[in-house]
Amino acid sequence: QVQLEESGGGLVQAGGSLRLSCAASGRTSSSYAMAWFRQAPSKEREFVATISWGGARQYYADSVKGRFTISRDNAKNTAYLQMNGLKPEDTAVYYCAAARTYGLMQQIQYDYWGQGTPVTVSS
Repeated sequence: QVQLEESGGGLVQAGGSLRLSCAASGRTSSSYAMAWFRQAPSKEREFVATISWGGARQYYADSVKGRFTISRDNAKNTAYLQMNGLKPEDTAVYYCAAARTYGLMQQIQYDYWGQGTPVTVSS
């Protein structure tokens, strides 16, 4: 089992930045790819970004490409999502997730989930 806990969400003005963290515990010695998803009010949960176990590969949704950066520090068992140039449409609850395979973009494909951290971007 892997437990995930997100932090770093909050309220920010449009154009601002936030860095989300996802701390993993439990069977962290396993090689898991990590991802971020988000769910805005009254909308489906959507893929944001994913990163491979070693961190060499990343993939982003078109809506965040060039503004968000996913990274990880395996020594700290933590993944990050640096969000720059935030827009009101980025307002959502952000979730991190873990899977044994890199490159997955469907939430059903992920084995473990955090509880989410809310991000609100004011205009």
